[in-house]
Amino acid sequence: MGSVVVEQLRKEFSGVTVLQDINLDIKEGEFFALLGPSGCGKTTTMRCIAGFEAPTKGSIKIGGKDIANLAPNERNCGMVFQSYALFPHMNVFDNVAYSLNIKELKKNNLFKKIGVYTRMLNSKIVKYPKHITEKVMDILEYVELTDHANKLTSELSGGQQQRVALARALVMEPEVLLMDEPLSNLDLKLRHTMRNTIRRIQQDLKITTIFVTHDQEEAMSMADRIAVMKDGKILQIGTPTDLYSKPNTPFIADFVGTSNILPGEVVGTENGLTTVQIGNQRIKSASTTDKKHVDVVVRPENIQVLNGATDQTGNTFEGEILLATYLGSIVRYDVKVGEHNLLVDTTYESGDSIKTNGSTIRLSVSPERVLLI
Repeated sequence: MGSVVVEQLRKEFSGVTVLQDINLDIKEGEFFALLGPSGCGKTTTMRCIAGFEAPTKGSIKIGGKDIANLAPNERNCGMVFQSYALFPHMNVFDNVAYSLNIKELKKNNLFKKIGVYTRMLNSKIVKYPKHITEKVMDILEYVELTDHANKLTSELSGGQQQRVALARALVMEPEVLLMDEPLSNLDLKLRHTMRNTIRRIQQDLKITTIFVTHDQEEAMSMADRIAVMKDGKILQIGTPTDLYSKPNTPFIADFVGTSNILPGEVVGTENGLTTVQIGNQRIKSASTTDKKHVDVVVRPENIQVLNGATDQTGNTFEGEILLATYLGSIVRYDVKVGEHNLLVDTTYESGDSIKTNGSTIRLSVSPERVLLI
């Protein structure tokens, strides 16, 4: 399997720059996600790697080999498209075998090519050779579609169609698997199931995978590392835990998970803690900074509700509950504290009472959980 190295990648469309100096170093066997909002350039980056777009500038290497001058079918990349791009007139077996048929066409003489073309038109007339049949059935078994081999793809559910597209990409044994928002057309429950399926297959095969998504939950739950993109640039690359706990910018803090982001002014440091003024409130942070004006980031789950307990953090606030939302395992409170609103997540246990709108609530947060950007 191959590593992927992208250096100084730039792409322009009609004079408009959509990718600016993209640099990636994706390790062999790594599950790597490109995450960002619509229009950030993540799909264009993938299409450049696949060969569907020609970079304006920069280099792309797979397994140490420069692939800039290679056609898409020569790059040994498997592609799973957002729309799956399955052939509706073919059954599942023929869809998965299609790329193997194309490979046979490239290496055979004219007489054998006629047989391949006939097989592609109607596999009942010309049978598949044993090695193709075995290979296709092996991969269908792997994605749990053996019993659906003779069904038309139009007869399958969305999740099954997604697995057919995945099998078609994997049957060629590519160095790199490229997946462009393959779960976006599925309902929520099925997306969760397919995440686990894709991740299991990727780990079993140890295939280098690049996964494009705008869904931060998908990226966080599946990827080894994530590149967060915005406006054609990469803002930060890191593990899911790094991006969540140490975002470089307010955009990343807001995009990766849910955050309270408040403007503040540093007013002093003492005992290794930085004091920040936020409106008429002061908060202490274990973060250090050389900035005067900062963005204060606090995750909702890191704010503690003081139900008669004594605060041990030094950061205590009192506010009014504007809205209480029951979300099953948690209750989310929208709390007005001074000039600002805070989201506060508390674990809900059966029998707990939910605080009512308009009631007063006391909050605290540990300085270690207050990030300054």
